[in-house]
Amino acid sequence: MAQANEKLLQVVHECMEACNNCYDACLKEDDVGMMAECIRMDRECADICSYLEQAITRDSPFVTELTQVCATICEACGQECEKHDHDHCQRCAEACFRCAEACRAAA
Repeated sequence: MAQANEKLLQVVHECMEACNNCYDACLKEDDVGMMAECIRMDRECADICSYLEQAITRDSPFVTELTQVCATICEACGQECEKHDHDHCQRCAEACFRCAEACRAAA
């Protein structure tokens, strides 16, 4: 794995963890129905981050394309999470925006 990808790998992993934590916390909110889109976006984002992390570690020839897709999904997830006042949503939004920025820089 190229050393240039080490920072990206760290940011992607942190975003995946933040999305998984947000997903779990959203499922425990009183009005889960209100959190449905946030939960859905958390899953989408965690999944692409996990896949990108795997692609980076195996030196996939598609890392550039995957970083572009990951940036788009992270941005969308961050925008959804920032709509909610819960701490877990705000932390997730921050992680998503950091990841989107890192992915765009890598692409």
